Amino acid sequence: MGDVGLNSDPCSCPSSPLSRSGVSPPSLEPSSSSSTLPFRDGVMLFMLSVSAEQLQRFKELLAEEDPSPGCTPLTWGQLKSARCGEVVHLLTEYFPGRRAWEVARDIFTKMNQTELCLQMQRELNEMLPNLEPEAPSLRRRVLTLEEDESDKIREYKARVMSEHSTLCDRTCWPGNNVDFFYQEPCREETLLQCLLLPRKPQGRQPRTVVLQGDAGVGKTTVAKTLMLQWAQDMFYAHKGWLAFYLHCQELDRPEEQSFSELIAHKLSGSPALASRILSHPEHLLLLLDGFEELTLTLIDRPEDLSEDWGQKMPGSVLLTSLLSKRMLPDATLIVFLRSSLWKTVSPFLKGPSLIPLTGFSAPERSMYFRSYFKNRHDADAALSFATGNAVLFSMCRVPVTCWLVCSCLKRQMERGSGLPRAFPNATAVFAHYLSSLLPTRVRHVVGETHQEQLKRLCSLAAEGMWKNQWVFGETDLSLARLDERDVEAFLGVRVLRRAVAGGDLVAFTHPSFQEFFAALLFVLCFPQRLRNFQALDRFRVLQLLAHPERRRNHLAGMALFLFGLLNDTCALAVEQLFGCKVSLGNRRKLLKVATMPPDGDLPTPKHGLPQLLYCLHEIREEAFVGQILHDHRKSRLAISEVKDLQVSAFCLKFCPRLQELELAVAWAVAKATSLSPGRLPSPRPEGSDRSSLWWQDFCSVFKTHESLEVLTVKDSAMDTEAVEILAAALRHPHCNLRKLIFKRVGPLVVSEGIVSVLVKNQYLRHLEIRDTEMGPRVTDALCNTLRHPRCFLQCLRLEGCPFNPTNGADLTRSLKRNIHLKTLMLRRGSLERGKECPPVVARQLERLSLESCDLTSLSCGSLAFSLVSNQSLTHLSLAENALQDDGVKQLWNVLRHFPSPLQRLV
Repeated sequence: MGDVGLNSDPCSCPSSPLSRSGVSPPSLEPSSSSSTLPFRDGVMLFMLSVSAEQLQRFKELLAEEDPSPGCTPLTWGQLKSARCGEVVHLLTEYFPGRRAWEVARDIFTKMNQTELCLQMQRELNEMLPNLEPEAPSLRRRVLTLEEDESDKIREYKARVMSEHSTLCDRTCWPGNNVDFFYQEPCREETLLQCLLLPRKPQGRQPRTVVLQGDAGVGKTTVAKTLMLQWAQDMFYAHKGWLAFYLHCQELDRPEEQSFSELIAHKLSGSPALASRILSHPEHLLLLLDGFEELTLTLIDRPEDLSEDWGQKMPGSVLLTSLLSKRMLPDATLIVFLRSSLWKTVSPFLKGPSLIPLTGFSAPERSMYFRSYFKNRHDADAALSFATGNAVLFSMCRVPVTCWLVCSCLKRQMERGSGLPRAFPNATAVFAHYLSSLLPTRVRHVVGETHQEQLKRLCSLAAEGMWKNQWVFGETDLSLARLDERDVEAFLGVRVLRRAVAGGDLVAFTHPSFQEFFAALLFVLCFPQRLRNFQALDRFRVLQLLAHPERRRNHLAGMALFLFGLLNDTCALAVEQLFGCKVSLGNRRKLLKVATMPPDGDLPTPKHGLPQLLYCLHEIREEAFVGQILHDHRKSRLAISEVKDLQVSAFCLKFCPRLQELELAVAWAVAKATSLSPGRLPSPRPEGSDRSSLWWQDFCSVFKTHESLEVLTVKDSAMDTEAVEILAAALRHPHCNLRKLIFKRVGPLVVSEGIVSVLVKNQYLRHLEIRDTEMGPRVTDALCNTLRHPRCFLQCLRLEGCPFNPTNGADLTRSLKRNIHLKTLMLRRGSLERGKECPPVVARQLERLSLESCDLTSLSCGSLAFSLVSNQSLTHLSLAENALQDDGVKQLWNVLRHFPSPLQRLV
């Protein structure tokens, strides 16, 4: 069980939304982002919006359609119980190529569904250049079974239903889980029916699907639910698949085995039946899970792989042969993969279709809290506290973590303790929970302290983290000096668990447990030693804070916990909770390695924030954070989640020498600054939303940081409220910004309020807007601002921002009255196509660029006139315009007969 059922209730069946809590959650409609994002490349997704009655009518009409030549007709038996996604699959399979869209469009025409007809036609038009040609679907070979073989398949299905009707192995749960309940992400039903939708742009059904997500988001739960639905003939029943769930540990054996032996074992030892099934691979549906528990290495030499499913081979060869489709190429493969392993496994996959699993959305997390706490006042208080720490609330995407947090908060509230005092950071929540699993002495050994036993557990965790190892064998346990009694003790309190396939392999019950105990090793104090703590060296610190290319650092969780444990309040709590001594000695090493050098720039990951910022937000020791960030001069921040906003707002306060800030804000974050899922009690002003206040905190740096002179906003979308907060900060009298740049931003970002900054801010000298659509009101405001006497702008660059003729004339008039602008750069469509260029007569201009502005020879006359009247212009660029010989001659004649300071002409 790769995710130890972290999205399931130990005693509930899949149909039960809740178990012993006895609380029914409020209804919650899936958000569009949650339900559509995983299938953004699936065909006919708009079909998911039809009502049950409309779908029923669609199926009735589809059953009446004549089949394509060479195809067998669809039967009502195939369509009767098919869900929406499966209907789309049937449609594309029985009506190949463009015929599927034409049939669907005709059916919707009969149903008077005009909008759906238009959507069908639009999607077909988009896909036609790449759509696979219309060819009859290959008739699959019939898999004929003897009566006794059919009986064995029925027995196998019965076992599958028995094994998977309880979606979680209760023995894997940490602690006393009597208060745990199951809450299914509301998009799971959509997920299952759309798993094998044909994908754009070819309209081809994927043969390999990868469900990728962090530990605990429910990958294994989805796998088990899929197996259960298959056994109940509820998952793509028309395909006639035979499904097998394979945990990688089943292939990771010391002895060689053939794939037919593995399948025969699942069929209660029926080699003949296994061979018959494997001879028809198009009927095979294979689910592969548990890659994080692999100890073998995948084979990267194609010549070492095998296509013979009857041949015995090492597990590494067998698994790689399956993944790469060298073996059973016509089988359908569904791979369940932890996000951190994508880079390792993806090179071996053939044409994978990737579907991300993100766990609970923010509304689902809120619903979980309100369902867990029976008392509304308690629910409000707990949810207010959790949402006040965006990092902690983000962790609650993982269902088991959501329960863990609720459990800790409830226990603390029952004691009457204040939540902020008990939990200064997210690390403290885990410290409280994990300490509750460990009694003061897990077992009594004469002459041994509890701290020494805890140290051995932490050593195992840390060694695994450095090696990116999550499963441990006898050798690993021995190196950590954990004997059999230690292991049994930690298994007993469910800090450790047995690996799924049994044997001597163990793992931490959840990866976050391993990350926490690994970090704890470096704060434990050992008074009897010469150096009383486990010291970190520079290399290890850099590992913790690294940003691997295109993937998340697997040490990120450990790093977060380490910094959190070095918070003074959290460290004191750890001493009391675990009954051990704590040392803050490693704080000096972290300070020395992480402190920014003069002119320093934080390393920037592909997405999100530098890992160091999350860690500094977690430690929350202002003197420590201030020392590290004091000399930080330049920052590039990609704010893709709400937690990034809170972390950035906190850290930027400690960058007094910041000079340049580059910012990318995702639409989901910008939307959150004004839209809250519900009003939550808060120590902040009543009714205000935390995200909005964090955004105000973030923007306050423009008022407080005197050295901050450059702001670049790129690849961003904001709503009007977020933009106005930013504009207000830039208009503040203490804002010293000199350069403002917008690149590829949403249409609301460059607003009239932003334009007003040019007048209100007396320091701003440079404005650059690229690849951004500006509405007519904004362009009018810009032209009006340019002729305002208090506009001191010296450089204006507009690239990919179309101007209409009226705006062009306004710009000309504005430049006549502007005495400060020295550089004007218009590029790529900044002037209306095919129109004569307005004369640029601003005499103060020194640099003028009109590149790729669709200028023709007609424009050269006005340009020539401008050159005569302008005695300041030193640089002129007219590149990428069709001036032709006539236009060039006009310019040359002017330059030849009239004196000009022009130094460079392009």
